[in-house]
Amino acid sequence: MQANTGDATVTTDGKPVILWFRNDLRLQDNPALEHAAATGRPVIPVYILDLDYDRRPGAASLWWLDKSLRALDAALQARGSRLILRRGESEGQLRRLIDETGADTLFMNRLFTPRAAERDADIAHALMADGVDCKGYNGTLLCRPGGVMTGSGGPYKVFTPFYRALMDAAEPPPHTMGPREIATPEGIRSDAVADWNLHPDKPDWSKGFDWAPGEDGAHAALATFVGSALKTYSVGRDHPAQVGGSRLSPHLHFGEISPWRAVMAARKAGEAGKAPAAEVDKFSKELSWRDFSAQLLHHFPTMPDRAFRPEFDNTEWRSDARGLKAWQAGQTGYPIVDAGMRQLWTTGWMHNRVRMIAASFLVKHLLIDWRKGEDWFWDTLVDADLANNVQNWQWVAGSGADASPYFRIFNPISQGETFDASGDYVRRWIPELRGLPTRWIHAPWTAPADVLAQARVRLGADYPRPIVDHGEARTRALDALKTAAKSKYDDA
Repeated sequence: MQANTGDATVTTDGKPVILWFRNDLRLQDNPALEHAAATGRPVIPVYILDLDYDRRPGAASLWWLDKSLRALDAALQARGSRLILRRGESEGQLRRLIDETGADTLFMNRLFTPRAAERDADIAHALMADGVDCKGYNGTLLCRPGGVMTGSGGPYKVFTPFYRALMDAAEPPPHTMGPREIATPEGIRSDAVADWNLHPDKPDWSKGFDWAPGEDGAHAALATFVGSALKTYSVGRDHPAQVGGSRLSPHLHFGEISPWRAVMAARKAGEAGKAPAAEVDKFSKELSWRDFSAQLLHHFPTMPDRAFRPEFDNTEWRSDARGLKAWQAGQTGYPIVDAGMRQLWTTGWMHNRVRMIAASFLVKHLLIDWRKGEDWFWDTLVDADLANNVQNWQWVAGSGADASPYFRIFNPISQGETFDASGDYVRRWIPELRGLPTRWIHAPWTAPADVLAQARVRLGADYPRPIVDHGEARTRALDALKTAAKSKYDDA
């Protein structure tokens, strides 16, 4: 029996092949799918919920996964297939599926975090020893880690030369729409995604999430961005009251869209005169930061636990449970920080500029270990990505590769006045300050008593006073981080 997919003639009998989905939850521009379909044999699309092989996903990530798997299953059903869901240890579940179906080939897009890559290699070697062919591809990055190296053969540790080398060496793959039909054998057992309880309950804290997970949502977000915000991207992405970013980060993390597809869409807009070349280049650089982070984690796998610059592991961090809780809850008394933390809790996302301000406040104003903040972001961000998350936190802390200097300490007042000059972002996320005039919105404790009274703001009751003085905190952080930086030479 045969079915015509438009790309290859598929036989619906004979040995099937397995297509193992992970962070590549899409049908377009999916190299593993393209190669599986090209065999002309039945394809078994499977997703395995294996939470124990690597760092366990955060709650916001699981929320997104629930919706993305549903969207992928619907897309597969529209092409005559369906998504098989299994839960448990990956190799065991794959072996069960192989035994049940007689499949003799496994197709997958590679994962590049250290533990995932090691796990995948072990699975591939074990299955191949038993006669199952395993084929892996890069479906998540512009270039696989290790694909761009320095002239001496080492990894890049500075972003700008990495970006130039990446753009010179990496070639965009041809755009593919995916097969029009996918033949999948009947009768294969599958879990129901609802039974996995990935969506929060009792309480459902996700009611403010305004996202459309899935491949269609990813392409809609890209079209909206390219048609509007791209033309002023370099400025808009720094102003949180504006819709200046792409909002593609969670779609990219879950592989609902290829990063090359995003780059090429931006380039096409530039070539058509719909966006300045400088803005297209800026967007390409931001996408390339994902690759930079991924290759750093690949070559330096201890980064989630240890400072890239080891002297900063000597930092004398403060134990401050009260300060950490205030930061997490958006109750530090610094409006731009608190607005960002409340946006994060409500929507599962935080504006790029405010992420830097909020992270700097935790690490430098409160002198709390960056790993505490990274843990919180990991749990609450829908776009939580191990390489990006770790690299960005180490960048703020001054301990990472090509990082911001340790002595760069964001002033949350001036940052707010510069990038939220109208106060609209603060007013949106801190309603208790909505009546405060713009002059005082980023430092309400400096407002005269009559102004506070007219705005119905009672400091310490409606909104907290600053939990730390900026000047004192800055001096404390500089002393601690300077001491840590000097320890590099003391230990030599």
